Amino acid sequence: MRAALRPWALAGLALAGAGCAEPARKLIQFGWGEPDTAFMRRWIGDMESTPFDGCVYNVELEGESRGSFAWRFWGRRGFRAEELASARENLRATRFRRFRYNFLRINVTPGDVDWFDDFEPVLQNARLAAGLARDGGSRGVLLDTETYQTPLFAYPSRPRARERSFEEYAAQARRRGRELMEALEAGYPGLTVFLTFGYSAPFHLMRRDGTGLAEGGYGLLAPFVDGLVDGVGRGRIVEGYELSYGYRDPERFGDAYRTLESGLLEIVADPDRYRRVTSFGFGIWMDYDQRNAGWYPTDVGRNYFTPEVFEASVRAALEQSDEYVWVYTETPRWWSEERGRIALPTAYEDALWRARQSLELR
Repeated sequence: MRAALRPWALAGLALAGAGCAEPARKLIQFGWGEPDTAFMRRWIGDMESTPFDGCVYNVELEGESRGSFAWRFWGRRGFRAEELASARENLRATRFRRFRYNFLRINVTPGDVDWFDDFEPVLQNARLAAGLARDGGSRGVLLDTETYQTPLFAYPSRPRARERSFEEYAAQARRRGRELMEALEAGYPGLTVFLTFGYSAPFHLMRRDGTGLAEGGYGLLAPFVDGLVDGVGRGRIVEGYELSYGYRDPERFGDAYRTLESGLLEIVADPDRYRRVTSFGFGIWMDYDQRNAGWYPTDVGRNYFTPEVFEASVRAALEQSDEYVWVYTETPRWWSEERGRIALPTAYEDALWRARQSLELR
């Protein structure tokens, strides 16, 4: 059975029924080879020929701070608007037509700012990122909550864990989450903050390992998301549910939705507000575990997701999600400087078109 639609999804259906181009549910592309703003400006026509409604993109810093803004976002340096001037110019000059659901990527990296450290550089970067997303016509930011470099959400690894209790750390993480959300909305009132995963990760680890939040590797993520929920003004949060990356059984998406809606509320500080401001989505990794399982462009029957299974999974994810489904890839590329796909059989593109069209025809 299809999940009950949130108000913004119902509005999308109403627009679609009135003949507008607003899709009730959106497909977002994210993964290795994500475009920067210069690439989008050059190749937006090619990008918009794919089945997606938008993508996650990155921003490059200029001047002495050259490098990825996303990977330096949660650090001790607050960046300035002029260091992103070219990115802003590129976004403003890009003629987006179909791609109206784009998200600027930010990470919790390098993660060398602890919850009790001076947090102003991170807040400055949040205001800057949100303002850039607003100026570029994006829906908001994607906050990748995976701790690639520093175990930011693991209480036992925090530098003051011997001095401060888990409860003290949790309270501070919640405070920082609220401040971050307020800073993002200061730069872009009403933006969408798309999380790769939120409460779902610490809840899953608790159940898998039989531990509490204080012992888990992502235990402080729950109070941090509490703070994001506290801080929402006109905007909203998307739980991207990365845990669905490998789902091949369509029924699992319905089970996951029920977990997000009610099963994990034991770790949510304000369940009513959480359900009001959060949209539930799903991620699917098309070349799932390709580093171990491999990816076979010329022998698709050997892939973890064959085109047929991929189509069924995407269709189920779209049916169950409130609004967003994101397709993650590593080896395949949906677009490139060579103006074409790389290691991506046409059968997978066709599968995406069929999955979304089957939903639109219902």
